[in-house]
Amino acid sequence: QVQLVESGGGWVQPGGSLRLSCAASGRTFSSYAMGWFRQAPGKEREFVAAIISDRRGTTYYVDSVKGRFTISRDNAKNTVYLQMNSLKPEDTAVYYCNADSSDYVRTGSLPAYWGQGTQVTVSS
Repeated sequence: QVQLVESGGGWVQPGGSLRLSCAASGRTFSSYAMGWFRQAPGKEREFVAAIISDRRGTTYYVDSVKGRFTISRDNAKNTVYLQMNSLKPEDTAVYYCNADSSDYVRTGSLPAYWGQGTQVTVSS
């Protein structure tokens, strides 16, 4: 059974930083695309970032987080990270880890596997 377990969420003041982690189990995800979506209260779930398992480790970001968030992965640990810097109140959301065997960002599809989510709250 595939499991994605997020950790690292919490409360932080504007301008602060958090690092989210997502540990995958159930299969080897080194060949999978992995990433993050988020959902704020009253809003639809939106794509945040993804990292593809190609030679270059291609990454994708939504425009609103470019230059502030960095996605990375450690295939030996089956883990993907989201380093979030210069956080803003509008980053407040539940963040969901996901994985898929395809480059779902390029194809415009939704990833097949999802975690339960971790809350990130940015406020003063």
